[in-house]
Amino acid sequence: MSEQSDERLRRILQSAIPPLEAPELERDLWPQMLQKLDERPMRTSRLDWILVALVIVWLLVFPGVVTVVLYQL
Repeated sequence: MSEQSDERLRRILQSAIPPLEAPELERDLWPQMLQKLDERPMRTSRLDWILVALVIVWLLVFPGVVTVVLYQL
């Protein structure tokens, strides 16, 4: 491309995409995030406990798998 067509393309893109007026946030969102995390208690469902039990049983039945699992962590 020539320099003239580059400049023309640049002008077209600048007119199509207007500049941001306020790129900064008006307030900090982190305190709200911490508040939401504190509001929700951690809950575990029965499915979670069943999966934990299955993994423990699996590791007891196949003890050789323990090294493979520890390697993957």
